[in-house]
Amino acid sequence: MSTELQATVDALVQKGKGILAADESGPTIAKRFKAIGVESTEENRRAWRSLILAAPGLGQYISGVILYEETLTQCSGEGEALPQLAARQGIVPGIKVDAGKIPLALAPGDEITQGLDGLAQRLDGYKQHGARFAKWRAVYNVSDVLPSRAAIEANAEALARYAAICQAQDVVPIVEPEVLIDGDHTLARCAEVTQAVLLEVFHALYRHRVALEHMLLKPSMVVPGKAHAQQAAPDEVAAETLRVLRRTVPAAVPGINFLSGGQSPAEATANLDAMNRMGAQPWHLSFSYGRALQDTAMQAWQGQPANERLAQDALQKRARLNAAASMGKYSASMESTD
Repeated sequence: MSTELQATVDALVQKGKGILAADESGPTIAKRFKAIGVESTEENRRAWRSLILAAPGLGQYISGVILYEETLTQCSGEGEALPQLAARQGIVPGIKVDAGKIPLALAPGDEITQGLDGLAQRLDGYKQHGARFAKWRAVYNVSDVLPSRAAIEANAEALARYAAICQAQDVVPIVEPEVLIDGDHTLARCAEVTQAVLLEVFHALYRHRVALEHMLLKPSMVVPGKAHAQQAAPDEVAAETLRVLRRTVPAAVPGINFLSGGQSPAEATANLDAMNRMGAQPWHLSFSYGRALQDTAMQAWQGQPANERLAQDALQKRARLNAAASMGKYSASMESTD
């Protein structure tokens, strides 16, 4: 049993804390910056990620941060390496290690994530820069016929191989199977797909001898497609999500950190809170949000150095509200208070 893996899990899975996803790829952060009229240059990306990692008191609510490879080697304006800046706040640095998604051959509409080749060597380099955990995302498009059985099995196999390679290097893997919110599918269809995906993922993890105690799961919540006429209330989302998780996720997994997956910041917080109000579960239920944590802060920043503190305050507030939700102590009235 690895004491290094256990120490990292213990640092990540703390009551009242969650994980900040700041690992947007080049095209994704360019899209986010474009929305606020900021050019996606290396300097602007460095300035933004430095700003959020330096937000005062962020470590009260955030236990870990997932970084993009570029960020691992960048420094703050004061010359401090960004992973060190995070660690000084009590935030464990982690790294996105997949190489993005491509179409799955001979499976129209399905996708597969690439990046396994050379992963062990890359992890060695990432560890030298301070990364203690990793993340790999698989995506599943939903329709009446998608995802296909081939896509469910191929992505589960890739997630399990990634997780095994990580643990062999004493890096904690975050396993992220994302059932996409795009489309007009029902809540029931999302539940059906999520259950099939998670069952296959855990079968694959077992085949590859991954220690469940030394990994975290980052799933999507069970929600209707965003184009569906009938959206679900937080209590419905919570009940359906927990029903699926209890059928598929072994109790040995220490933490489940949900992705926000296109939900608004307030929706993602309310849905997490509803789950944590439904009584004790086998796992610690928290968050690993990207856009739902960063959006309001990015809007406040607008690429202007003079707005840094405003942006940091906005980030800290969202982190605080999600920390409350991870303990079932959030209320909508908290949105309107400082």
